[in-house]
Amino acid sequence: MNMIRTPNIFCLVKGSGEGRMLLNAFDQALLNAGVGDTNLVRMSSIVPPGAKQRKSVTLPKGGLIPVAYAHIDSDTPGELISAAIAVALPEDPEQAGVIMEYEGKAPLSEVEEKVRQMAQDAFDYRNRKLGTLFSTGLEHTVEQCGAVFAGAVLWYE
Repeated sequence: MNMIRTPNIFCLVKGSGEGRMLLNAFDQALLNAGVGDTNLVRMSSIVPPGAKQRKSVTLPKGGLIPVAYAHIDSDTPGELISAAIAVALPEDPEQAGVIMEYEGKAPLSEVEEKVRQMAQDAFDYRNRKLGTLFSTGLEHTVEQCGAVFAGAVLWYE
């Protein structure tokens, strides 16, 4: 008997936040991304075969939520931080997709370019034909303590 269901949908989320402390900034970023009242279970980066993208998903408060994510925080005022996520899906829906995460002290354009290349490379290593590549991210200029978060939530329909 399979005790854990395999997710069949994914949703890309992102958020940024400021706080008095780094952990508060991260919490604000999670709230801004819509996942702040859940327990995120960080996972490795595979999309189950046939999983479909959704623009949003309703998650149970306090639920254990599988997610692959990038995040970065900083307490250096004026510093630019960015986080991005990419999801690559195969042409063949019977094969698994790949999620890549990347963060850095750089503009979003640079961070997102890198994460998209990482997703393409993952398909090349697997000798799979890429069907679709999604990506999103966020940059933030730190005021006091700042954080950015970009994630791919895996869930069930």
